[in-house]
Amino acid sequence: MRFLLDAEQRAFTGSLDKMLTAADTPAVVRAWARGEHAAGRALWSRIAGAGVFALAVHESRGGLGPLPVELAAAFVELGRHAVPGPLVETVTAAVLLAGLPESGPAGRLVPALLSGEALATVAWTAPYALDGDAADIRLAVTGEGLRLAPGHGPVRPSLDPARRLTPLDPGGELLPTGPPPARALAYARLCTAAQALGVGEALLDRTVTYARRRTQFGVPVGSFQAVKHRLADAKIGLEFARPLVFGAALTLDPMDVAAAKVAAGEAAYATARAALQAHGAIGYTAEYDLSLWLTKARVLRAAWGDPNSCRTEVLRGAGRR
Repeated sequence: MRFLLDAEQRAFTGSLDKMLTAADTPAVVRAWARGEHAAGRALWSRIAGAGVFALAVHESRGGLGPLPVELAAAFVELGRHAVPGPLVETVTAAVLLAGLPESGPAGRLVPALLSGEALATVAWTAPYALDGDAADIRLAVTGEGLRLAPGHGPVRPSLDPARRLTPLDPGGELLPTGPPPARALAYARLCTAAQALGVGEALLDRTVTYARRRTQFGVPVGSFQAVKHRLADAKIGLEFARPLVFGAALTLDPMDVAAAKVAAGEAAYATARAALQAHGAIGYTAEYDLSLWLTKARVLRAAWGDPNSCRTEVLRGAGRR
């Protein structure tokens, strides 16, 4: 099985990388954390214009796909640049809504999501949703089905200041029954895993650069064996996670996606710990850009299924096979 991106896919991710590098995403992240969404929404429109959200939706519903491999590659770049906002949730909402009849609310909501006109958040059998204050479309997956939430409650603090949690108002419109939400959950976990992989790669790149530049006892700290070993272990973890992520994109099997989620989340978290140790006290400061990726690595590890629940899914799938 081939896990390398082809030339067209590499050109796509390269164009995303250039666009996001020019966008000064650290400044966008800090503004988003303060509740100032203008810069983030402008960047969101450009991401949607590149076709990222449309990759999850069939052409018959106005999308470009489904192209889960390209979607995973895009989310690696979004993670690498720490782009804020309900990215995974918007993809998940698009998949959920695209499975509903066009004659209902989904007929107007899906095009708005794909074009970047609207942001979406999803509360998945949980009381809180990500960035409910910024989202235009709020969905709640409950035992009754899929509901449109009419509003949200107060913003709650999160370990990652740029991930603002809000409770959704209950009692919204119950949407027509669509396909089982398992496919949407697979997309959510795949995108989260890819995003975590990108976060880990960014942390490793920044730490290697810092270790080469920072000197102690007259030599770069990157020349110390202890530092080399920690960064090598981080690199190995990320390299092992990458084929799992893209393998899961090829199959979208719940077991494969759960395994990729565990591998990428744990690898990004281990890289964050190594990066923090290599940077020393400066890594703890919120003013230092590294913190934007450190906190994101921690929360993505648990988002859309913590390691234990995903491991349980892997074991359950192995039993079925």
